Amino acid sequence: MNADHAPAARPLRIALVAGEASGDTLGAGLIQALKISHPDAVFIGIGGPRMIAEGLQSRVPMERLSVMGLVEVLGRLRELLRIRKELVAWLIEQKPDVFIGIDAPDFTLGVERKLREVGIATVHYVSPSVWAWREKRVLGIQKSTDLMLTLFPFEEEVYRKHQVAVRCVGHTLADEIPLQPDREAARATLGIAQDAQLLALMPGSRNGELRKLGLLFLQTASWCLQREPQLRFVMPCASEDRKQQMQAIIAESGIDLPLILLDGQAHQALAACDAVLIASGTATLEAMLFKRPMVVAYRMAGLTFKILKRLVKVGHVSLPNLLAKREVVPEFLQDDATPEAMGPALLKLLAPTPERAETQEIFMCLHEMLRRNADEAAAEAVLDLLRQKGKLQ
Repeated sequence: MNADHAPAARPLRIALVAGEASGDTLGAGLIQALKISHPDAVFIGIGGPRMIAEGLQSRVPMERLSVMGLVEVLGRLRELLRIRKELVAWLIEQKPDVFIGIDAPDFTLGVERKLREVGIATVHYVSPSVWAWREKRVLGIQKSTDLMLTLFPFEEEVYRKHQVAVRCVGHTLADEIPLQPDREAARATLGIAQDAQLLALMPGSRNGELRKLGLLFLQTASWCLQREPQLRFVMPCASEDRKQQMQAIIAESGIDLPLILLDGQAHQALAACDAVLIASGTATLEAMLFKRPMVVAYRMAGLTFKILKRLVKVGHVSLPNLLAKREVVPEFLQDDATPEAMGPALLKLLAPTPERAETQEIFMCLHEMLRRNADEAAAEAVLDLLRQKGKLQ
C-alpha cells in the first residue's frame, strides 16, 4: 500500500479511574501531560470535575466510589461491586491501550487484574500502604499491574523486593505549590486582616469525615478561643454539599465562632493561616508543602480502628511524619482526639519557638525532595510502558 494512502493511526485510548478528590487532581495533571504529546488521545473511565474538565468521559459520578474505612464500606459493597463489574465489561469492550487506576486500591486493583488477564496494559498510580501493613498485598498487586507509580521515594523498596516494576514520580502538589507561599496575598484574597491570628480547620472532604470530625474541630476551636479571644478561623469546604453539611453541624452545636466557611480555596486557607487543625490524609501533605504547623486528628468506626491497630506496623499515620521518619507534627487518633488534648497543642504552634523553625526546615527539605515534575514523569512512565507493549513507536 502506498504510504500516502496508509490508514491513519488510531488515537490512543486511555482509561483512568479515580475515587476521590486527591486522585482527581493527580488524574487531571496526568491527562494534561499526556495530551502534550498525544493531543488526539481519548480518555475514558471514572473521574471528578478536574479530570472531566481535561476531557475525561466519566461513566459514573466519582462520588459513588468515595467511601472511608474498612467497616463503613460494607454498607456500600453491593453497589461498588456492581459498578466495578459493569465497568470491567465496558472497558473490555472499549479495548483501551492502557488502564490507569489512581489510588482507591480496593476498587481499582480488581479492575486492573481483570483487564490485564485479557491483555490490556495496566498502571497503578499511588501505592497502597503496603509498607505499613499487609505487605503480602504486593503479591496481588504483582498479578494486577504492569507498573506501579509511587508518590514517595520510600515506597519503591518493597516493590523492587517483589519484582514489581516501579517508578517514583513525586507529587504534583509539590510542583504546584510554591516553595515560599505568599501569605499576604492569600489573606488579601480571603479578606483576612494581615495582623490577625488565623487558624484553619480542615476536618476532611467526605461526608463521613465531617460526621466524625466536624463537631470535634468546632469544639477544639471553641476551647482555643476561650483562652485566646483574638483568634479567627477559616474552614475550606470541598463542595456545596459539604458546606451545607458543616452549616448544619454548626447550627446544631450552638457554638459561636468567628469562622468563615470557604467554597473550596483550601490552598488559600493554608497559605493564609498561622496553624491548622487537620484530618489525617492528603491534606496533611498540602499543609506540609505550605510549611504550616499542624495538629493532625482522625476518628473512624471503632471496629475499623481496632482492626487497623492490630495490622499497622508503622508508628505514625500522617504523611509529614511518615516522610520525615519521625514525629514532626502531633497526632491525635480516636479517643485521644479531644478538645482538651488538641487545643493546647494547637495554641503551642502559634508561638515562634525553635521547634517550630526546625519543623519548617524539615518541611522545606521534604518539599524539595518531592519536586520531580510529577505529571510529566507519570505521563512519560505510561508512554514508556506503551512502547514496551508495542502500542507506540
